[in-house]
Amino acid sequence: MEEKRERLNIVTGAFGFSGKYITGRLLASGERVRALTNHAPHAPTIDVARLEFRNSQALERSMAGATVLYNTYWVRFAYRGVSHDTAVENTRALIRAAERAGVKRVVYISVTNPSLNSPLPYFRGKAAVEDIIRSSSLSYAILRPALVFGSEDILINNIAWLLRRFPFFAVPGDGEYGIQPISVDDLAALAVENGHRQESRVIDAVGPETYKYVDLVRLIRESIHSPSSIVCAPSPIVRLASGLLGLMVRDLVLTGEEIKGLMANLLVSHQCPTGRESLREWLREKADHLGIKYSSEIERHYSTNSRTASY
Repeated sequence: MEEKRERLNIVTGAFGFSGKYITGRLLASGERVRALTNHAPHAPTIDVARLEFRNSQALERSMAGATVLYNTYWVRFAYRGVSHDTAVENTRALIRAAERAGVKRVVYISVTNPSLNSPLPYFRGKAAVEDIIRSSSLSYAILRPALVFGSEDILINNIAWLLRRFPFFAVPGDGEYGIQPISVDDLAALAVENGHRQESRVIDAVGPETYKYVDLVRLIRESIHSPSSIVCAPSPIVRLASGLLGLMVRDLVLTGEEIKGLMANLLVSHQCPTGRESLREWLREKADHLGIKYSSEIERHYSTNSRTASY
């Protein structure tokens, strides 16, 4: 294995959510990082190259000399002509270019319970990308997080934002379906650890606590001392309310497919936890700042100043 100071790592979305934490860990351990992105702030410690999916030669050149590709690229929902199918083909181009560039290993951030037979494009697309990686010449670590929480996360923050501002919070269905969050710090640590391995493996990246969704909302409410009432409502009503709220905040708050994924219990694992940080304890520490401002998915990933989509 190369000396750490010589080892070059490629990170897609190095300025995004999980990618930023992966990059931070790599730099802290003395390794080099090159970010593949279409927009980046000034970053003197990181090489930056454009993420040009349609330019295979440029994509290959941008990964020349690298050992590991950390791929966080994905899209949460179809928007502005970029669908989950588009993201699959973009990732195919990325993996093929990595092979030609001589990259040895890929660490991919997938999702719990992906399936090629899933009726949900998000989960079906993630499964398709996993198949592309398995059929490549690269060794791999596929990490499957359910929900990732951290200071820059969107879902937990926006649940808190709603609980701070509205007299009630609507939970789709009975709210009894599960969710198993992992901290972004734990996910990044798991990613970097597996970047240094050689064997191919698939790991559910989940934290030590599993919640019913309605209990997760209650926990956030208690943490921020919100008086909001939590009510269970039919999923079409929640979808309609999310759409109206989206018009107000100019964002896609929660899609119908995301509601179906939640209610289908797809955000839980049957494997042993791989993360250590407690969401309950994290909420206690961050409660005063959580949900003060709304976090916009569209502004973060699709505005003219946005960075490469990453999760």
